[in-house]
Amino acid sequence: MNCRFCKTTLQHELINLGNAPASNSFLTADQLNRPEVYYPLKVFVCHKCFLVQIDEYQSSASIFNDEYVYFSSYSTSWLNHARQYTEMMTQRFALGTESSVMEIASNDGYLLQYFAEKNIPVTGIEPTKNTAEVALGKGIPTIVDFFGTRLAAQLVMEDKQADLLVGNNVLAHVPDIVDFVAGMKIVLKPGGIITLEFPHLVRLIDGNQFDTIYHEHYSYLSFYTVKRIFAAQQLEIFDLEELATHGGSLRIFARHAGHTELKISPRVGEMEEQEMRKGITTLEYYTGFQQRALKTKLELLEFLIKQKATRKKVAAYGAAAKGNTLLNYCGIKSDLIDFVVDANPNKQNKFLPASHIPVVNESYLKEEKPEYVVILPWNISQEIMKQLDFIKDWNGKFVIGIPELRIYN
Repeated sequence: MNCRFCKTTLQHELINLGNAPASNSFLTADQLNRPEVYYPLKVFVCHKCFLVQIDEYQSSASIFNDEYVYFSSYSTSWLNHARQYTEMMTQRFALGTESSVMEIASNDGYLLQYFAEKNIPVTGIEPTKNTAEVALGKGIPTIVDFFGTRLAAQLVMEDKQADLLVGNNVLAHVPDIVDFVAGMKIVLKPGGIITLEFPHLVRLIDGNQFDTIYHEHYSYLSFYTVKRIFAAQQLEIFDLEELATHGGSLRIFARHAGHTELKISPRVGEMEEQEMRKGITTLEYYTGFQQRALKTKLELLEFLIKQKATRKKVAAYGAAAKGNTLLNYCGIKSDLIDFVVDANPNKQNKFLPASHIPVVNESYLKEEKPEYVVILPWNISQEIMKQLDFIKDWNGKFVIGIPELRIYN
């Protein structure tokens, strides 16, 4: 395998999580007796540009299809995040009715709806038809397609370019990251601004967040590497913010390299220095990650086996992709976790890939009254614990496995 940015032959393995189905390939009851396709979940570090990545074992077209189950609007904290972003960007860059806001991977319109409320023209680009249809139902113009240089050139021919080009949690999802960023340059107006949010590789490594590794995520991104990917397309990052979302993310602000009216913030240099102090450009920084993941696996298995041996009932909350990575790496199935609750009706009455744990609605939790609820999307654990505070009525406890096993009374 060659690096998807600099084309260097990859020689250094960060972690091997074994083989697993795609994390969002939920099963219906009649599929349980059919074979599942497993793909390697092996991650490499490029020793030249330090892009962390997996191979395209499963094509993006087969992952982001018309049965995609992730809908952004089911998380209230994410909606609040989107609303706050809209207010901040509108004020900071004086966006108005003459501006054009374009979002790549716009999902169900969770973000663009807030710009539309301000009468700011919006366009969504979303490859999954079922989520795009929800956005269209909200009145959000949405193009059902994958983004890259091909679509960008087509949009320019149609006189569609962006004053603000947004991409939240999409940069890691594209197999051809060079073509993707090149397309952003094409579709961005000369004075336009790009903002991208992505989980920060430093937080992944330092926080033992190995469960955020799955087949939808082709790349795992440091600021060091992203800055160079952008510079290769004559795009310059002029500001950034550190965010708490998804276990620790970066929001970068970029512009055309010649658009010098937007001055480079000191935060850019500060982040570069921070990553260098961590050792982001040394292979030594990435050693030991496999062993830390194994420690987490053993701790969680020991806990679940102990509860089952004493006839305790254990459920989980949040049928998230990261949860499937954790469960499948640990080899956890429905004999150790009875069911998983999820608010998304598109996941309910289905079964998790590989583990075959049934996905149910919240009322089932109240009926079964498990002694423990394992929170799989730990990045929104506070939101979930507040939502499920009622489990204390039967002395239920919350469990989080990442970065290490924690139990909350």
